[in-house]
Amino acid sequence: MKKLKLNLFVASALLAMSGGAQAATDMTFGGYIKADVMFSDYGNGAPDSGSLSRQFYVPGTIYGTEGNGKQVVDFQARESRFNFKTVTDIDGHKLTGFIELDFMTHSDGNERVSNSYSPRIRHAFMSYDEWTVGQTWSTFQNPGALPENLDFVGAPEGTPFVRQSQVRYTSGNWQFSIENPETTVTPYGGGARITSGSGVIPDFVGRYNFSSSNGSTFSAAAIVRQLNVEQVVGGTAYDASELGYGASFAGVIPVGKDDFKFTATYGEGLGRYMALNYANAGVIDANGDIQAIKSFGGFVAYRHWWTEQWRSSFTFSGFSADNDVALTGEAVNKEAYSAYVNLLYSPSKPLTFGVEFMHALNEREDGIDGDLNRVMFSAKYVL
Repeated sequence: MKKLKLNLFVASALLAMSGGAQAATDMTFGGYIKADVMFSDYGNGAPDSGSLSRQFYVPGTIYGTEGNGKQVVDFQARESRFNFKTVTDIDGHKLTGFIELDFMTHSDGNERVSNSYSPRIRHAFMSYDEWTVGQTWSTFQNPGALPENLDFVGAPEGTPFVRQSQVRYTSGNWQFSIENPETTVTPYGGGARITSGSGVIPDFVGRYNFSSSNGSTFSAAAIVRQLNVEQVVGGTAYDASELGYGASFAGVIPVGKDDFKFTATYGEGLGRYMALNYANAGVIDANGDIQAIKSFGGFVAYRHWWTEQWRSSFTFSGFSADNDVALTGEAVNKEAYSAYVNLLYSPSKPLTFGVEFMHALNEREDGIDGDLNRVMFSAKYVL
């Protein structure tokens, strides 16, 4: 991000907090412009234009649409984003505000005429010394360990990937947060996902960040959450709760100029925290109770610098859910895998051109699978 190098007098409220002293605010505007061209081959027929998997790879969306052509091309600039940040020193206390928007996931535009899409909030938070309040990455996730891939997310099966509102406290290497609760479960015998927002107990996350003498950085995170459903769905009344928990370990290890990145996550009732909600957190049993679903996911990625301007990343990502098919039925997601290889070229630091090949495979408990092969070309300019 480029600093605007502006020193401004903040609002009177901030002046009052500082006892009337003048508070200098540094303002920063940043983001990037990214254009993608994706040539995709869906094994079972491509989803319709505007579908989510036509924007980026989302596990569970590549089973295809029977009767549609298998090979499609998509041009987009959706991932482009912009952000605004302020940092103010108030009598020795650091006050930060940050907001960022992009244009992903929306389907309110079309490819026929305008290709216009609504912006969405990615981050919107404020921090005051050790406290952070607002929407940002879940404390359960380590975004610094994500691989440098062209496809958005880049290893979706193998990493926690959630942005949500929270209250976080940071003390040295430790972080603790209470975060927005949301439960997804499968009805008894299978069927459409039940999404419940009726829980009143927030998700609790703790994380420890540490580093080694060789420059490696690591994080160990744990989550405890209540799975809760209190609603009527299809004439059936549900009133049940269960405990969910999980642990995640992530890291970045330098190998000369190269680096090795990884994340490994296991839990019961993780649901939406893993693989973009490829599997639900739990399933309703015959007694109307919630049984948490076990899951494991992880990825490894190695980035090699060929020269000062050329580099490649090699990534493998996977996820597996331990479904009790006697409860969930067989039409539920079981496993998902993807692999990536790319070549990126930066003639100058803010500008990158790249090409990437990815292969993804999804499989349900009933043996039905979907596969996707994608070649992606991108150009990115960091503001």
